[in-house]
Amino acid sequence: MSTERDESDVQSSADDENFTADYDSKESTVEVAPSSESVTFTLSLPTQVRATPEHEAAVSIDDVAVTAHHVDPAALATTSFAFAPAAIATTPTEAASGAAPIPELPPVDRPTTRRGRQRIDVRPAPETATMLTAERLINQGKKNRRPAPEGFLQQILYALTFHLVNVGDSYSVRERKALEARITKTFSGGTRFVPVLTRKGGVGKTTITALLGMALADTREDRIIAIDANPDRGTLAERIDKQTRATVRDVVMRSESLHTFSEFQTVVSRDETRLDVLASDTDPHVSEAFDENDYNIVADMAERFYSVAITDCGTGIVHSVMRATLQRADSIVIVSGGSVDEARLASETLTWLESNGHADLVKNAVVALNTATQGTNLVKLEEIEAHFKSRVREVVRVPYDASLATGSVVHYRDLNKITKNAARELAAVVMDGLDEVRTD
Repeated sequence: MSTERDESDVQSSADDENFTADYDSKESTVEVAPSSESVTFTLSLPTQVRATPEHEAAVSIDDVAVTAHHVDPAALATTSFAFAPAAIATTPTEAASGAAPIPELPPVDRPTTRRGRQRIDVRPAPETATMLTAERLINQGKKNRRPAPEGFLQQILYALTFHLVNVGDSYSVRERKALEARITKTFSGGTRFVPVLTRKGGVGKTTITALLGMALADTREDRIIAIDANPDRGTLAERIDKQTRATVRDVVMRSESLHTFSEFQTVVSRDETRLDVLASDTDPHVSEAFDENDYNIVADMAERFYSVAITDCGTGIVHSVMRATLQRADSIVIVSGGSVDEARLASETLTWLESNGHADLVKNAVVALNTATQGTNLVKLEEIEAHFKSRVREVVRVPYDASLATGSVVHYRDLNKITKNAARELAAVVMDGLDEVRTD
């Protein structure tokens, strides 16, 4: 009974006492110091000794004691050693144990970075921009894929079959694209000059000039200009919304200061189709002063900024401006009305050109048959067409349009569909007669 009480007292007293532990690698001793008695526990732990691997021991550095308060200055000197990776030999211990030797350093010409491993073939020189061709960059599968068709039924079939069935464009769309391809014909070798002329006034020469220029400017991506070279006060600038009061006279006077296209734009007016129009002199007292030399100055300026220049000529076919115009002409457009006298005067214009050394222009000429003039319904237009086809390359009919009959501003978007088609056909026929590469 006494022994159980003593053990209970010892246990309750141990909760309030301090413990002191002394631990090392061989044994651990815990001493409990109660008020009356002390109990000592001794635990024997195994000693853990780490064995150094032989490949670590081969490259280990021996510990050298260093005095903290004294450093030899000679020990701070830097010494360089040159050695070859192949000269490193294994220790006898490594050779006996079969341990792997120290790996050799990589050669200098071997790429050691991730970027170097990815790009093994290093080009000697950088590539130029011309090497980024479509054949190199475009996936052939996507390149050869046909574009979506145009046309009501064609588009429905294309959508219902999830773009698997492509029957191509409709007939009207194919005709339109073929016409646009003719109009957008590319040229090299300078500006192409196309005079529009006739010996009779009032047949719609200025209107045909505006229609031709608008059709070209609306379809082509380059710059088109229409020059009013009528020495008798032309009205070409009145067919569009004028944005400047400048005329050909201003171009002649300011030719030395018009160096850039932005400066030249201040003397021309531009309509909704991006057609630029250069007006003629409005003062009848000075209009006759516009001569051959003045036209050459204006044409030289237009040749710097435009791809196609259309010239609205006057009725004075023997005027000096006409001589300069025909010398620069690449093709000509003869305007004829639908009456007997209008057709006869247009044919006489061709005869005059043939007699004055311009037979090549006559063979390549285009006759615009304006059917909006008086008397058109009373004559046989087929006979007029047959006559001109025997002398020129092509004949194009221009139908009546109320927007043109007023003689005021022409809005190309508001024209009838057949009128716009006729203007586009005239533009395509004129472009067909122009050489892609100028040889002279």
